[in-house]
Amino acid sequence: MMTEKRISLWSGPRNVSTALMYSFAQRPDTSVLDEPLYAHYLRVSGAQHPGREEVLASMGQDGAVIAEDLCCADFGNPVLFIKNMAHHLVALDLSFLDELHNILLIRNPAEMLPSLCKQIPQPTLSDTGLRKQWELYNLLTEQGDNPVIIDSREFLLNPQSMLVKICHLLDIPYFEEMLSWKPGPLKEDGIWAKHWYHNVQQSSGFQPYKPKEEAIPDELAELWKTCDSYYQKLYQQAIKAD
Repeated sequence: MMTEKRISLWSGPRNVSTALMYSFAQRPDTSVLDEPLYAHYLRVSGAQHPGREEVLASMGQDGAVIAEDLCCADFGNPVLFIKNMAHHLVALDLSFLDELHNILLIRNPAEMLPSLCKQIPQPTLSDTGLRKQWELYNLLTEQGDNPVIIDSREFLLNPQSMLVKICHLLDIPYFEEMLSWKPGPLKEDGIWAKHWYHNVQQSSGFQPYKPKEEAIPDELAELWKTCDSYYQKLYQQAIKAD
């Protein structure tokens, strides 16, 4: 079966992006890809992420070639779901986005930053992806594309309702199988999964939303203010839970 619909999730870190990838992987009509631009991003940016050298050795590093494949290659199923990080879009011609159905996945930085700094001790605005998501939103809307915006809290308040809405907006059928999966790794997981995916690999479905009680470290207070300004603008456009 030829790949006819290509869905790209442009997420920030420490959202529910991996769980969404696991969810879409349960569909009988869908192939999934895990952060195909990660090595490109690490090479171009020089970012020091956990397992950096292992990631660089495990996958292609030429972002232009990868972008072409995302648009043109046949992945064996009618639907392709690509889990991407927004901040991986560096030093790339973004015209390939026209061939994709784009989704932006956001999370309140008051909850995201305390989690992120456990993996990246001194995160920057670029690491959060929020400015890039705002830039993407403006670029896409100026071109007449209306990207679906998902807020992780809204999603976790009612995953089934939100998945039904998302599938409707993407013009694909909804499958009940999307609500659960077997605990353990997904065969499509990137080699970096051992650093980032502990919680989702121990789960069998979306976990109920629980407010985070961790305080934002003092040294991240200014970063939080900047992130929040972008987040609030994007949240206004997000689909809401019933």
